[in-house]
Amino acid sequence: MDNGIRAKRKELGLSQEELAKRCGVSRQTVNAIENNKYDPTLTLAFHLAKELGTTVDALFHAD
Repeated sequence: MDNGIRAKRKELGLSQEELAKRCGVSRQTVNAIENNKYDPTLTLAFHLAKELGTTVDALFHAD
């Protein structure tokens, strides 16, 4: 599953660390999600979307 987290995060000027803190996860988790090494839980996906000002559907899409 591809995602647009890195692009949206950079667009907003957020570091991985800042986004991680806002979502209550580690920076390594954000990095793994951005690199398609880890699929977030539904709860985390909603947190990421909220912090990035978008929807889960807009962030994540099938290959």
